[in-house]
Amino acid sequence: MAAVLGLIIGVVIGIFVQPDIPVFMQPYLPIMVVAALDALLGAARAYFQRSFSDKVFVISFFSNVITATLLVLLGNQLGVGSQLQTAVIVVLGIRIFSNVSAIRRFIFRG
Repeated sequence: MAAVLGLIIGVVIGIFVQPDIPVFMQPYLPIMVVAALDALLGAARAYFQRSFSDKVFVISFFSNVITATLLVLLGNQLGVGSQLQTAVIVVLGIRIFSNVSAIRRFIFRG
């Protein structure tokens, strides 16, 4: 849970410090945030299912963010960036809602 705690602390620090995002990264930031949220909710789901692993979380976090960003970058290079960005958001959105529903079922089951 140290990785999740570190992520939360990093977000809080980022809110108060308000770092400048380089212009070339600004189109990819929303995709990175959604991919990171998917990894975080996947970790929460694994925690409730008692199968959480710090190593898996860190690898999942970085691989989700990098893969989603590279897909959108590739789409921009091919001229279909908005379509590929939409596809990535839809896929990650489905995963996020799936993880949230699993967490909700676990919480309400007791």
